[in-house]
Amino acid sequence: MTVQESASRPETAAEATATPEAQTREPRWRWHRDDLEARFGLDAGGYTRVHHLFWAGLALLATAVFYWVLSLVPDAPLVPTFTERGPVQYVVVFLTLWALGIVFSKALKVRYQRSTLSVRELVPERADFVLSPATVDTVLKRLEALCDDPDRFVLFHRVQVALSNLRNMGQIGDVEQVLNAQADADEDVIASSHTLLNGILWAVPVLGFIGTVQGLSAAIGRFGSILSGAQELSAIQPALREVTAGLATAFDTTLVALIAAVTIHFLSVGVRKGEEELLDGCRSYCQRHVVGRLRLRPLEDAP
Repeated sequence: MTVQESASRPETAAEATATPEAQTREPRWRWHRDDLEARFGLDAGGYTRVHHLFWAGLALLATAVFYWVLSLVPDAPLVPTFTERGPVQYVVVFLTLWALGIVFSKALKVRYQRSTLSVRELVPERADFVLSPATVDTVLKRLEALCDDPDRFVLFHRVQVALSNLRNMGQIGDVEQVLNAQADADEDVIASSHTLLNGILWAVPVLGFIGTVQGLSAAIGRFGSILSGAQELSAIQPALREVTAGLATAFDTTLVALIAAVTIHFLSVGVRKGEEELLDGCRSYCQRHVVGRLRLRPLEDAP
């Protein structure tokens, strides 16, 4: 048998199941076992999407714990910054913890998704094996043995979509078009998963400015009442100290909000970078292990 004939023949049943992850074993990638949110029975939709209500609940609990700890040390220098600046400060703390939870979850998901790029047993590495409509079932069986739910994974879903339509394609360029279209769809899905995080990142500094305006308004109102009620300069001076102290504390809300926004921003940038590297890695993997192993009409139509 020639190398070309061996490459074009489908694998036998024994060859199809003779993989490092046999069908009798548990899949190497199990979403419902390995994903943090899925362990609690929550469905965020796969990829790097996050279950926002889950992390909102944890953020609310963390906020309560944070202020409980502050109540244990009322004389600490930073305690008044969080407890005596009005309701805005409580909302800023909650939103900050919520955003940090989302970023943490996405970072875990990106790391888990990137682990799929190390798989080498998806497409047989034999030199005489080529990917064609006659052998596509072999790869799909291997995919099912490796992963319990391919739709949750960027790489596996992309490969599954391309290979499931392989019999209806006549040229390698058709497969590349499907992979490129799926790549664009994956980018849109991952970009949309940042919508709420972007909203929080916008809202936190705005809330800080609102707190500052409230503090300034209260200080100016107090100053007006002092001027209208005081008769002598000696009586005004002690009251002015209270006004200036109020002005100083009013800016604490902006200070905390800006620090929180900068922290969230830099962490989210790191997560976005990881997602971009994941998408680039999936493109390279598909080009090398799928498109690079394809043989369609030129081989099958050969005499």
